Amino acid sequence: MGLAEWYLSPAERGNPATRLDSRHSPATGWTEGNLVHPLVHGATYFAELVARVDELERGDLLLFVDWRGDPDERLTGERGSEVAAVFAAAARRGVDVRGLVWRSHWDRLAFSSTENRTLQEDVNAAGGQCLLDMRVRTGGSHHQKFVVLRHPGRPERDVAFLGGIDLCHSRRDDATHRGDPQRQAMAAAYGPRPPWHDVQLRLTGPVVGDVETVFRERWEDPQVTSRSPLRWADDALHHDRVRPTPLPPQLPDPAPTGPHPVQLLRTYPRRAGGYPFAPRGERSVARGCAKAVRRAQSLLYVEDQYLWSPDVARTFADALRRNPGLRLVAVLPHRPDQDGRLSMPPNLVGRDRVLRHLREVAPGRVAFYGIENAEGTPVYVHAKVCVVDDSWASVGSDNLNRRSWTHDSEVSAAVAHEGYARGLREELVREHLGLHDAEPTPGVEDLFDAFAERASALERWHREGRSGTRPPGQVRPVHDPALGRLTRAWAEVAYRYVYDPDGRPLSLRLRRRM
Repeated sequence: MGLAEWYLSPAERGNPATRLDSRHSPATGWTEGNLVHPLVHGATYFAELVARVDELERGDLLLFVDWRGDPDERLTGERGSEVAAVFAAAARRGVDVRGLVWRSHWDRLAFSSTENRTLQEDVNAAGGQCLLDMRVRTGGSHHQKFVVLRHPGRPERDVAFLGGIDLCHSRRDDATHRGDPQRQAMAAAYGPRPPWHDVQLRLTGPVVGDVETVFRERWEDPQVTSRSPLRWADDALHHDRVRPTPLPPQLPDPAPTGPHPVQLLRTYPRRAGGYPFAPRGERSVARGCAKAVRRAQSLLYVEDQYLWSPDVARTFADALRRNPGLRLVAVLPHRPDQDGRLSMPPNLVGRDRVLRHLREVAPGRVAFYGIENAEGTPVYVHAKVCVVDDSWASVGSDNLNRRSWTHDSEVSAAVAHEGYARGLREELVREHLGLHDAEPTPGVEDLFDAFAERASALERWHREGRSGTRPPGQVRPVHDPALGRLTRAWAEVAYRYVYDPDGRPLSLRLRRRM
């Protein structure tokens, strides 16, 4: 089957202003000859990132983009492996370090304004250039998370890391899911050291040039990094650079390293002033996912932080209606990350509607699970993974909601390759089901029943007072608490306009198109 059956053409991407497609042949918007390796768990990713950054030499290039960056997060757990220390040390060695970090809303709203600014100041003090970037739609964020390392004269070492893992607290967890000692404030259900599940990709080959292009388009945006006079005053007080200096010329793409074709999918909203590289926005995350899901025949396997949008539900529901043999398995958080009286209901109301709708469309063919560690503490699912029939898989920063599909900046890597997609799905499934080395991994035809069996056994063990040996695996069915009618009424409004806003042009909203 041809790649064009899975990937978006430049016309389907719908953004002729981007260099992401024009840098390839006219008929394609992807690269071939790459090697994509999933890095499951933050501890795995962080250890490799530190090793790669420590190898950078004078004249090399380090580009990083993040939603949240905690400067004191110890990437390996050792003193000296803090994010700011590692990046600052590279800058002092003569590495050209450039960063774009979302400026963030106020800390009092459970965001990371202070942390992001401190990371910026530490990198800049060492000779790098890090910008606090608020070039977003009102109420939106830059949610992309990636790092690019380029080595002039040593292109075989070029690499990009892209996915869902921020360089911040709570992310450094591993397969034991005992949590990161440097915790982020979370709902009480996740305990004093919240367990965390996440995925990042290591990319080598020509696709590194594509990831770099995503950075360069944002870096070269001529608009000021914030339109707020209050932000300007804050920048002046902190002596921040408002205008970035030009990047060095982009190096040729690295040579092929493997068998994987990769297409980068992105979201940019339509915003005041427009992005020069996406003047009407870009919704290729939504379009790419929808195109792949339409091809689904047997299994949709999803891991996601926020499965709560009617637009996303419609994409999956249409596929389930068209094909009565199709099944959906989704791994989600047991509870929202915040449990406040005002913050939890909007998180639940959207998800409840979506899950009920999908169950009505395909009764007995959809299943939703959360995961827990060996002690029974829920594991927060932050991963953003979608696998279609073990043939196409995406990993990125984007969640399955309208905000990620239309409103914030996002980027994911889609790979249409059976070996890769199956390998990613099997690695995740083996951990969640607690399979031993000698146990075979269920295929697409058996996975639905395998999840149901393991989840039923673990749920029964909990109901019976945890007596006897704990059954293997991490999965239990998702059971959201019921919301009263009055709570649902106000939470629905908050969900629609604050938690899951729409960044599409009005013409697309009216036609219910992405």
